[in-house]
Amino acid sequence: MIRKAVLDDVNDIHALLALYSKKGELLARPLSKLYDHLRDFWVFEDLGQQKSGEKKIVGCCALQFCWEDLAEIRSLAVDPDFTGKGIGSTLTERSIQEAVYFNIKNIFTLTYRPDFFKRFDFITIDKNDLPIKIWADCIGCVSFPNCDEIAMLRKL
Repeated sequence: MIRKAVLDDVNDIHALLALYSKKGELLARPLSKLYDHLRDFWVFEDLGQQKSGEKKIVGCCALQFCWEDLAEIRSLAVDPDFTGKGIGSTLTERSIQEAVYFNIKNIFTLTYRPDFFKRFDFITIDKNDLPIKIWADCIGCVSFPNCDEIAMLRKL
């Protein structure tokens, strides 16, 4: 089940992002930032866990607004036990739908998996074509200033 994130999801989101951060595949997000940007997140909940009384967030993705016509898809992560089941695609599609709802004209992402985003009509761009405003989070990155992520953009 896909839904907007709630406060009880923050620790699960944090754990998912930390898992991929340790692999060097995305930026970790401190808990404080997750609380600050919780409304940006969509989560995919494994309903099979509900029988045991537990909920398990097996995927997350955020759409963060950057400017009046620009948003970023970020923090896309799926539990490794659930990859290959379309969860990442579903979360990405929902984020794109949300961007359309808010009349966003351009969505970008910084990724190590460009082939995944090409399926959603994102094209590779030069990072320098993005506004300076989006680089605020990069200062805390271990790769700063030598970012090795690939910038991609989709026009809506």
